[in-house]
Amino acid sequence: MHLGGPERLHRSAGKDKDVPGAERSCDDLQADAVERAITGSGAYGALVYLRSRDRRSLMLSTIAGLPLAVLGPFRRLSVLGVLPAPVAYRSGRTVHLSGAEDTMRRFPQLLVGLPYAFASAYVPVSGREETYGVLCALWPATPDGVPAAALRHLRRTARRFGAELDLLAAEGGQVEGRRTVAELPWPPDPGIRLGLFDLDLETRVLTVDDEVRAILGLAPDAGTGNGTGAGTGTGAGTGPGTGPDSGPGSGPGTRPGTGAETAGGGAADAFGVDALTLAVAAAIEPGDLSRLRTALRRAARTGRFRPLRLQVTGETQRSRPVQVWGQVREGGDGRSGRHLAGAVLDIGTVPAAAQAVERMRRGVFSLDPEGRVDYANLGSELLLGIRREELIGRRLWEAFPWLADPSYEDRHRAAVISRQPTAFLARRPPDRWLAFRLYPDAHGMTGTVVAGDHPERKGPKEGPRDGEPGRDATDAHDGQDGGATETVAPGPGAGVIYHLLQLASTLAEAVSVREVCGVVAEQILPAFGGQEVAIYLAEDHRLRLILQVGYPEGFLDAFEGTPVRARVPGAEALATRAPIFFASVDELSSAYPDIALDQMCAWAFLPLIASGRPVGSCILGFDEPHRFSPDERAVLTALGGLIAQALERARLYDAEFALARGLQQALLPHALPRLEGVGVTARYLPGTLGMEIGGDWYDVIVTTRGLCLVVGDVEGHSVAAAGLMGQLRSAVRAFVASGFPPGEVLEHLNRLLPDLDSRLLASCCLVELDPASGRARGVRAGHLPPVLRHPDGRTEVLDLGGGVLLGVDPSFRYPVQELSLAPGSVLALYTDGLVERPGIAIDEGIDRLQAVLRQVGPRSPESLESLADRLLADTLPPANRTDDVALLLARLDG
Repeated sequence: MHLGGPERLHRSAGKDKDVPGAERSCDDLQADAVERAITGSGAYGALVYLRSRDRRSLMLSTIAGLPLAVLGPFRRLSVLGVLPAPVAYRSGRTVHLSGAEDTMRRFPQLLVGLPYAFASAYVPVSGREETYGVLCALWPATPDGVPAAALRHLRRTARRFGAELDLLAAEGGQVEGRRTVAELPWPPDPGIRLGLFDLDLETRVLTVDDEVRAILGLAPDAGTGNGTGAGTGTGAGTGPGTGPDSGPGSGPGTRPGTGAETAGGGAADAFGVDALTLAVAAAIEPGDLSRLRTALRRAARTGRFRPLRLQVTGETQRSRPVQVWGQVREGGDGRSGRHLAGAVLDIGTVPAAAQAVERMRRGVFSLDPEGRVDYANLGSELLLGIRREELIGRRLWEAFPWLADPSYEDRHRAAVISRQPTAFLARRPPDRWLAFRLYPDAHGMTGTVVAGDHPERKGPKEGPRDGEPGRDATDAHDGQDGGATETVAPGPGAGVIYHLLQLASTLAEAVSVREVCGVVAEQILPAFGGQEVAIYLAEDHRLRLILQVGYPEGFLDAFEGTPVRARVPGAEALATRAPIFFASVDELSSAYPDIALDQMCAWAFLPLIASGRPVGSCILGFDEPHRFSPDERAVLTALGGLIAQALERARLYDAEFALARGLQQALLPHALPRLEGVGVTARYLPGTLGMEIGGDWYDVIVTTRGLCLVVGDVEGHSVAAAGLMGQLRSAVRAFVASGFPPGEVLEHLNRLLPDLDSRLLASCCLVELDPASGRARGVRAGHLPPVLRHPDGRTEVLDLGGGVLLGVDPSFRYPVQELSLAPGSVLALYTDGLVERPGIAIDEGIDRLQAVLRQVGPRSPESLESLADRLLADTLPPANRTDDVALLLARLDG
C-alpha cells in the first residue's frame, strides 16, 4: 500500500533536514527513518524502538501509520524478552514474520498481545560499536509474505539510521528511548484546500501563495518577476477605485505594468495589468468578475469584505466553486495603506459527498486513527439513538454502554492491525440488533450500521454479507430489556486484556521460584519502566525477601522479617489486599513519615494473593514521578495476582522437585571406591526442564578381578523409571559380586527385567578392568559406545560387542569385546543426555565429546576431576537440559 511522498509526513521536532547547516535531533532522524521505511517498502506502519538509558529496555520512541493505543502493551520491552524486537536487538539479525501462522510458531507471545493477521519485520539499528534499537514495519498478511525487495529496503534504512545515530552520538547528542512517544500520522489527501492572498487596495499589488496557484490552476511561476505594477484610474469598470491614477507598486508576483486604461470592464480593469492578476482573472468565470469588482470597491470604501462564492477553472479545466474570505486591515510590516488579506477555500466535492451520505438510510460514520468518531450522518443518529453532536470525538465503545464489551473494541483493533474489513452484531436495548461493518485504511476507518437480524434467527450458513472478510462477534450481551436505561459496567479494554494475557504467558513459562523471580526482574520490570523491584513472601506471619533488583546495597536489610501487620506500605498492601500507589516522594512521605527513602520517586505496592491466600508483596520503584492511569492500575493489580499464582505454583514445584531429586540421589552411589592403579570419578546432572526424575545411573564395583564400571539408563522420566533403575543397579551389584563375567551379567539382567513387573526397557554398558595388566572386557545392551582416549591424545569410539535393549528378548546372548588399555588411557562411559540434542544427529554429539577429550591430558587425580567438569561444560547447553546426564571416567595409572 503506497501512502504517498515523503513530504506528507509531519515532522515531530527540529529543523528541516534540507536546510544547510541545520542541526538534526534524534527526533528528526527517527522521523526520517520511519518515513523512508514506509515510502520505500510499501508498509502501512512503522515504528522505532530505542534502548533505554539503563540498557534493560527497548522503548517505543516513534510510530507512524498505527494508533499508539493499539500498541499499548508493547510500548516498553525487556531486551531479554522473547518477542521479535528484543530478539533482533540481541542477535543483530532481521526477524521476519510472514503472517499469523509464522508468528504463532515462532513468537506466540506476540500473537497473544496482538491476535490479528499481519506481516512484520524487525531490523536492528546498529552503529559501529553498539546497537541503538530496532526499526519495525508492518504489512497486510499475504500468502507470499513480505517481498524480499521490501526487506532489503528496510535493512538499508536501518543501516543509514544507525550511521546517522553514530554521528549524532559523536557530536554529543542523546540517543536513548523516552517515556513519551512521537506519533507521526500519515495525513490523508486534503478534501478541502486553503490558499492565502494579500491585495494592496491602493497599489493593487496581489500576492498569493502556492496553494492559491494550485486551486486556480496557475503554473508555479505564473506572473512572477521584478519591477513595478501600475494600476488604472478609478471609476466604473476600473480597479478597486482607490488610490492614485497611477500608483507604483512592488512586491512578489508583479511585473512592469503599462499604465494603460481599458474600457468595458475587462480582466485588466479588475486587477490591474500585471501578469499575475491577468492570470488570476483568467481563471475566474467572466460572469463572476463584476461581482468581485463590486466587492473590492466596497471593501476599499467601507473596510469590510463580504465572503464571495466564485466559479473558477482550475487544473482540470472544469468550472467548480470556491469561496473567498477576507479582512481589510491597515498596512503593517513596513507596508502602508489598506490591504485585503484573505483566503481562497476550495471545498471540492466535500459538500456534495456529505449531502449524498446524508440522504442514505443506512448509518455511515468515520473514525480517526485512534477510533474516535469524526463524522456521522443522519442515518447513524436514527439507528444509534444519539445526536451526532454528542457522538463526535468519542469512541463507539465509550459512547454506548451496550458497546462497552471488549469484543467490540477488539473488532476495531483487528481492522487497524490487519487492514482488513470486519463486521459484528450488537444489541441496542431493549431488543434491536444492529450490524456494524468497519472499512480501514491508512488514515482512519469508515463504518456503516444497518438494522440486523437476531443471531438466533440467522441461517446456519449465513455469514458476513457482500462476501467481506472478518468474523462476526455476535450476542456479546445478554442483558434484560430495559430500554435506554440499561447500562453495562465499563470493564478493562481489549488492550488491557491482551496485555495481561501476554504477561500471564510470560509467567507461565517459569516453573521454579527462581525462574519466576527472573521473569519479573528481566522481563516484567522493564515492561513497566521500573528501576527497582522487590518480592517478599509471607512465611510464619513475617515477610521474607526473595528478590531485589536495583536497590542500594543493604537498603532492604532493615525490612527483612517485617511482621505482616507492620505499619509499612508493603505489609499494609498485603493486609488490606489492596494495592497502594504513590506518584511522588511527597505522597509516600505524607502517608509514612518515618519510612526510609532511596532515590526512587514513585512506587507501586502490590499484594500477592493466590486463591484467596496471602502469598506476599511486590514493590515496583520508578526513578521519576509517575501518575498511574486507571489502565496502569488495573494491569498492575492483575499482575500482582499473576505473580502470586506463579509463585504458589513454583513453591509447590520446588518442594516436589526437591523430594523427587532426593529420592533419585538416594538411589545413586554416595562414594566411589578407591583402587590402586586406577582413578575414577563420576558426575550426575538432572534435567532442568520438568520435575520428573529419570532412570540414569552409574556404579563402580570392586571385584576379585579388578574393577567393574557400569552405566545404564531406564527409558522415560518418572518415579517408576527411577524405581526400576534402583532395582537394576542392585541386581548388577549382586551378579558382579557373585563372580559372573560381564556378558552373563547382562544376560541375567535381561531375563530378570520381565520379572520386575515393568514394561520399561533399559540400556546398559559394563566394562571390567584389571588395573595391573590393563586388560579389559566390555559389553553393551543397547547403550552408546564408550570413548577411549589414548596416552598420546588420540581418541577412539569403542565398538564393543553387544545387542538389543534389556527387556526386548529375554533369550538374547550378549557378546563380550576384549580390550587393552595403556597406562595414561582415559575411558569415558556416559548416557545419551551428554551427547544428544534435538535436531542434531547423535554422532555429532559423540564427535564433540571426542574433541574435548583430545584437548586435555590428565596426569593426576585432580586433573581427572577437572576433566569431568570440562567435559560437562563444553558438551552441555548452559540451561534447559531435557534429559538427565550420567558420566563415569576411569584413568589407568599403570
